[in-house]
Parts: sequence; C-alpha cells; structure tokens
Amino acid sequence: MTKSIALILVDKRKENAVNVQKILTDWGCLIKTRLGIHDGVLDNCTNSGFIMLELVGDATKKKQLIDKLKVLSGVDARLIELAVAE
Repeated sequence: MTKSIALILVDKRKENAVNVQKILTDWGCLIKTRLGIHDGVLDNCTNSGFIMLELVGDATKKKQLIDKLKVLSGVDARLIELAVAE
C-alpha cells in the first residue's frame, strides 16, 4: 500500500490563502482528503496555516501541483510518499 501526502505551510495566511486555494481548486481532482489547521480562533487568529492533503492519481501531476504551490511566496510544500510492504 502506498499513500501520497502533501504538506503545505502557508505564511501570511490572509494574504496568500486566495492563491493557494485557487491552485488547490484547479488541481482538485487529485485531492482525496484535505485537512487545514491554524492556531487561534475568533480575535486570536494566527497568520500562518498548515494543510495536509491525501493525493491520488498520476505521480507527474502530483509533482506539478507541489511545484505550483512552491512558486508562491510564503508557501512551502512537500510531497511525501509512504509505503508499506503488503
């Protein structure tokens, strides 16, 4: 079994979230699961965020998604491939 996980750290979330969201929407068919986390609530909302994605599909397209995110200022994205022997 193999799983592809994208880890995305977004700084200046209020400024960068729109661009990140646009890319994720454009590549949405690759995203099976999405979890977004940021510290704080209500008036104490932080300016950074963390997104975890479970990706499916073609390996080349997964890499292209990560490369598109990495181009954005204030965004770090990594693709992690996890596998266990069956």
